[in-house]
This record gives sequence, structure tokens and C-alpha cells, in this order.
Amino acid sequence: MNSQLSEQEAIRRASLDEMRRRGIDPYPAALYPVSGYSDEIKANFVDPEPDSDAEPRQVCVAGRVMSRRIMGKASFMELQDSHGRIQVYVSRDEICPGEDKDLYNVVFKKLLDIGDFVGVKGFVFRTKTGEISVHASELTVLSKSLRPLPIVKVKDGVTYDAFDDPELRYRRRYLDLIVNDGVKEIFIKRSRILQSMREFFNSHGYMEVETPILQSIAGGASARPFITHHNSLDIDLYLRIATELYLKRLIVGGFEGVYEIGKNFRNEGMDRTHNPEFTCMEIYVAYKDYNWMMEFTEQLLEKICLDVNGTTEVKVGDNVISFKAPFRRVTMIDAIRENTGIDISGMNEDQLREVCSKLGVETEPSMGKGKLIDEIFGETSEGKYIQPTFIIDYPIEMSPLTKKHRDNPELTERFELMVNGKELCNAYSELNDPIDQYERFVEQMRLADKGDDEAMIIDKDFVRALEYGMPPTSGMGMGIDRLAMIMTGNPTIQEVLFFPQMRPEKKAAPAPEAAPEAPEAE
Repeated sequence: MNSQLSEQEAIRRASLDEMRRRGIDPYPAALYPVSGYSDEIKANFVDPEPDSDAEPRQVCVAGRVMSRRIMGKASFMELQDSHGRIQVYVSRDEICPGEDKDLYNVVFKKLLDIGDFVGVKGFVFRTKTGEISVHASELTVLSKSLRPLPIVKVKDGVTYDAFDDPELRYRRRYLDLIVNDGVKEIFIKRSRILQSMREFFNSHGYMEVETPILQSIAGGASARPFITHHNSLDIDLYLRIATELYLKRLIVGGFEGVYEIGKNFRNEGMDRTHNPEFTCMEIYVAYKDYNWMMEFTEQLLEKICLDVNGTTEVKVGDNVISFKAPFRRVTMIDAIRENTGIDISGMNEDQLREVCSKLGVETEPSMGKGKLIDEIFGETSEGKYIQPTFIIDYPIEMSPLTKKHRDNPELTERFELMVNGKELCNAYSELNDPIDQYERFVEQMRLADKGDDEAMIIDKDFVRALEYGMPPTSGMGMGIDRLAMIMTGNPTIQEVLFFPQMRPEKKAAPAPEAAPEAPEAE
């Protein structure tokens, strides 16, 4: 036996061997006919009328043993399935009729452990203490657990042995989901967010599509990409940083509305709101502009909040955020003015650097006007917008893929939606002038020559696509991870990702010690 095993792990492996010796398969392959789940069984239970001869409901449940209370010839255990927990009553004389008492005494009392999966057939009843339970007539081992679960203990209102270390929780999300109440609900809500979003888009007649993740040019956003190598073609490729340029090619090709929900990758920093691998939604609709897209976004988020939380309000930290439409709209120049008292409209690069110096905003020589304005806004204004607020009409230097503003050629028809002090989505009236687009790409290359490693590369095929003609179009991208953080009230992105990116373990971490089994109340 492995000398690195803990004492409890060694005991469980010995129990496994003993089960096999007794002819019990600890990992059977047979189909198990589950017919009921914990929440539904308890919700639908009806106490029989006095003197009623109605047969109790027969069920077949399966799940993980989370606690046990052994009392001689009878025992109680708590079974956790995918919907919750339910108590199971086990009588030796019912699951082991006749003279085969050894099966109960050895297998159930000594070889079965907390964490094992079992199947139970029996009928539903209410115990003398009022708890709806399953009275077992048959018990089947479905999977033997070889490692002890971390069992949280609560005594006199104090929690002991909580599985709350973020390092362990994120690395061993499977354990986090098993033992920590509420974690599973976060990811159920995340799934509902995506379902609600797809329902909204599909109801408008827009089509979900898929575009390449491996791309020859990392386009559609300003970001540092991940690079990989294609052995067969012998070329370097990029993991996509955005889906934008491919989705707009489909608008050129004749689709009126397309969207994609998928992974993007940006080789950048990690913090409480950023993960290098993240989920993003992008949608593009022909014959629309950014004014239409603002109203569309308001309707979308109001629907999602209602579908996920049953209300248009959600509590995030100390803030109660309302997604009831309409949302406030503020130009970027006005936002900076109202938060700093400085009007940056018409300023050149040198003047903007002076403003940055005055405000204590750090800059780099590679930054052009767009990056400087972005830094000023991010440092002085972005965090001030807690309630959903559209920041609109960005300076042209910040938006190389955006149509010039119809009333002011120094600006673009772009908005970002700020919620809880962070950007949630970004949208444009899309640039469809191929000559203007090419010139914007050239300007980006000038920034790259100055050392900006996030500047866009010229995508000549995309420009060629625009030369065939793209109708007026509005597009919008939204970070699903940040949306999930808001809708579930979580302050960190790691809480809404099943498996967030982490540094490799330096060495195998010890398994968390299991607490002694707590008595299960009848």
C-alpha cells in the first residue's frame, strides 16, 4: 500500500478490499433507476389521513452519504443528491432479512463511509420528530470514496474545520461544491444567465454562430494575445482575444443578426476581476446603431436579472444595484469633467500628459491620446458609477473599429456600460468605411512601433471584406464572468469560474482532514 496514504485513506482502502472479498462491487457499472430527488420528494410529500390504507410513495434515490447515526439495529444517514439532502432510515431487519445479519453489521456499519455513493430503494414517510425521510428496503453501494471529506462542524454557533481556504477551494472545486452550501447555486445562476440571454437573442431572430479560436491575426480588441504553433501548417497562431472581426464578416455575408458566446484569451494580469481565459458574448445586428443597442442592452439586462433573481435589483456588497430600464447616459468627456473638474476636450497628447501628471495618473511613453484618456477615465471616474450607466461618445483615438460620431468627427459612436464601478459591456456603431478602417489600422501600427504591445494588427482580409460592403451595423460585447459576479453578488471572478487559472502546485497538498462524524438528528 502507498506509504504516503493518511491513516484514514489506508482504512478506506482496506474497506474497499474487504467489500470486494465479500463479493460486493464498489464501482458497479449497472444502470441505477433513480426515480426521485431530495427537494421534489420533500415538496410533494403529503401526510396520510388517519386510518388511511393508501400505500406510501415508493422511490429510488441515489447520492453521497454526508452523515450517519448508527443505533444498533437501526441507523439514519443523510444522502446528498444533485438537488439537496434527504434523510434515509435503515433497519437491519429490512435490508438484511433472514439470518444474513453480518451484511448489516460489517458492510453498513464498518465498511460504508461518509462520502460513498449509495442507491436506496424504499418508501417516503415522516419520522416522529417530523422529518420527511426515505425508509430503505434496499441499499446498493454505487461508488466507494477513498479520501475523507472535509466535514464542517458547528458548535454553539461557531464553525470549525470550515473548507474556506481559497487556494484549496479553487483548486479542488469538486470538494467546494460538495461541502460548502451555496456554491452550487452560484453556478446554477450562471447557467440561467446564459439561458436567459440566448432566449432573448433568439426571440429577436438572431442566430448563434461559432468562429475560430485559433486565428492568424489577433484582432477585434486591444490586448496582448497568447501565441501557439500549428505543427501541420508550420505557422504561429493566436488564441483569439475577441470574436468581433469574424462576426462582422458574417454581416458582410448577409446575416442580419449573429451572436457568439465563447471563450476569449488575453495574456494579461490576473486579479479579482480578470482571468486570462474568460467567457464573452458578442452580438452584431445590421441596420442598427449604438442608440438602438443601448435600449436593447437595457432590455436584455432587465430580463436576465428578473429571470435569475426574480427582481430587477441585486445586492453586490454594500450596494443595491437596479437594472430597471432606462439607464443613465453620460459622455466620456463629461464623466471626466464631473469627477475631476477638468475639461479634456480638444487636448493634444502633451496636454493630456500634463493632466495625468496633475491627477497622479501613471503613464508610459508608448501611450497615445487614446490610452492617456483611457487611463484618466479609469483612474478618476470608472469606479464612481455604481448604478448601470452608459458612458458614451468616446474620443476617436480610443476606438479604432468605431464609426465617427455623426455630429462630432473628434468622437465615436461608442458606449461602455459601467456597473458597480467596472465595465460590463462595450458597444459601437460599427465602422463600415473600408478606407477609414484601413487608416485606423495604420494608426494602430504606429502605436505598436512606439512600443504599445496591445495595439491592433492590420487585418487586410477584414478590410477586403468591408470593401465588398457592410450595412450599417451595431455590435456589443459583454463579459459573462463579470455579469455572473454581479447577478450572484460575488466580489471576485474566481467565485464564478468553476476552475479559475492558478499557478501550478509546488507540491501535492495534503488532503484536508475529515472531522469525526456528527450525529444526525432523527
